[in-house]
Amino acid sequence: MDKSKGKLTKQESSWILYDVGNSAFILLISTIIPIYFKNIATMDGVTPANSTAYWGYAMSTSTLIVAIFGPILGALADTKGYKKPLFTLFLMFGVIGCAALSLPVSWIIFLSLFVFARVGISGSLIFYDAMLPDVTIDERMDLLSSHGYAWGYIGSCIPFTVSLLLILSADKIGITSALATGIAFILNALWWFLVSLPLLKNYKQLHYVEVDNAPVAKAFQRLGRTFRDIKKHKEIFMFLLAFFFYIDGVHTIIGMATSYGKDVGISDNNLLLALLLTQVVAFPFAIIFGKLSKRYKTTDLISTCIIGYFLITLFALQLDKTWEFWFLAVCVAVFQGAIQALSRSYYAKIIPKESSSEYFGFYDIFSKGASFTGTTLMGITTQITGNSKFGVLTICFMFIIGYVVFKKAVKIKTVSS
Repeated sequence: MDKSKGKLTKQESSWILYDVGNSAFILLISTIIPIYFKNIATMDGVTPANSTAYWGYAMSTSTLIVAIFGPILGALADTKGYKKPLFTLFLMFGVIGCAALSLPVSWIIFLSLFVFARVGISGSLIFYDAMLPDVTIDERMDLLSSHGYAWGYIGSCIPFTVSLLLILSADKIGITSALATGIAFILNALWWFLVSLPLLKNYKQLHYVEVDNAPVAKAFQRLGRTFRDIKKHKEIFMFLLAFFFYIDGVHTIIGMATSYGKDVGISDNNLLLALLLTQVVAFPFAIIFGKLSKRYKTTDLISTCIIGYFLITLFALQLDKTWEFWFLAVCVAVFQGAIQALSRSYYAKIIPKESSSEYFGFYDIFSKGASFTGTTLMGITTQITGNSKFGVLTICFMFIIGYVVFKKAVKIKTVSS
């Protein structure tokens, strides 16, 4: 953003637009895709509890793949001329995978295609986050990050609304619901790709390491050095530990909400409309929390978000009515963008600026590792007990642990300061 006029630059606008594009697929992951998967799994004789568990395993598998390869790819992307090609590669993995979900296949092949597509989007986001220092200045990072989340929420509603109307009107226009859903997957893939084109055109890598004869080996060396440095800075390590637990709960709620809603009897239409409302409500609150960070401590706002999510999870344990799911969707929307945006900006403030890309590689490990742990625990607990509510109970403990450790991390930082 220009300091004097407050307008977005071409690179900043392009960066935000990618959030608008990829958020369309992220919204599908929380809504239409799990509903469609559970429907085709049910037709193949899979029980509701098992299909929820398999969905959790698929989420965990894709998360684990990115968590393993993400850090080294992130370090490699710091090499001059590497970031945009790697970003483009994973972008196309995601777009092609999203479109391929339209194919009439069995539930297990559908789940495999979903894993491929989710690895694509998750990988692209590593490089997307790493582009932030290249597209704006330090003074604008918090605000630009918040705008990315905010416009991603509201922008994704456009292809989602078209998809929803298409699916709900399938009978009236003479096509099957499955065909309508397949067309929706293709429409969202096209939206994602087309909205990403400005970033591919306008992005320029400003911060980099010069090309070496062995860039991969050098990337591993930089990762090792950063790991040793993190162990020396206790406040950074403690924050990452806290982040692992509370963001675990956040990602699990985002990924498993629709599947859980079906298990407790919420209709497909109500699930989709309630989660559309979540996107709309999340838009202003992401911006509001960004502005509140100028008046209140970021640590206090993060603590408030963790407490809010804990109360949401407790409420979900007794959820069995449609209006309760709608109420829950609004509550999630209040904190969803804020806790992710503020965590990213807070972390950026406590790490060495000259090594930000490498440190964010470890940030991604803790984020992706959290996603794997939460969805896996919920899947296993649900499958063992045969009841999704016991799976939700595990998320409550994640928020408790995350809150306690985060308070300790803040205390350590205050003492060291």
